[in-house]
Amino acid sequence: MLVRAVTAASNVMIPLIILTICLVGRLKGVRVYETFVEGAKEGFATAVRLIPFLVAMFVAIGMFRASGALKVVTGALSPVTGLLGMPEELLPLALIRPLSGSGALEVATNLVRTFGPDSVIGRMASTMQASSETTLYIITVYFGAVGIKKTRHCLAAGLLADLVAFLSSVAVWRLVLGLTP
Repeated sequence: MLVRAVTAASNVMIPLIILTICLVGRLKGVRVYETFVEGAKEGFATAVRLIPFLVAMFVAIGMFRASGALKVVTGALSPVTGLLGMPEELLPLALIRPLSGSGALEVATNLVRTFGPDSVIGRMASTMQASSETTLYIITVYFGAVGIKKTRHCLAAGLLADLVAFLSSVAVWRLVLGLTP
């Protein structure tokens, strides 16, 4: 019964929010439709400005994966992650996630498909995917869209947050499952 009530409320909320925005705008004398169309034009122009940043980022990610650099970095880092109790199979996900959400989703999907959703690796991969962010994507696309060029501290903070998310995902699942490194 609670699920039906929540479902019914959620089905009503979006139309109610749109109606409220239109009514409040109209009461304040805002030409709602014209304002919406102008905002859509600006959004389209922003999307067009983002295309070069997206293309550059996707090419760089493709080159990183196709060149074998991902395997080299994974091999170099596996002894360190082994000491932390992080399975080596999760390294590609940890390396790709800050770069690309779709690339990381592909890696996580393959891990879950290979090891199973209830496996230690499947659970850690799912938690990593959900608790981290596509830091470089955000800096490239969003900062590029508004013309921010000095991103050094944002990059360091974002990558540190991703590292904490990855290590926390491993630590939490090791704790939950009672595993020792």
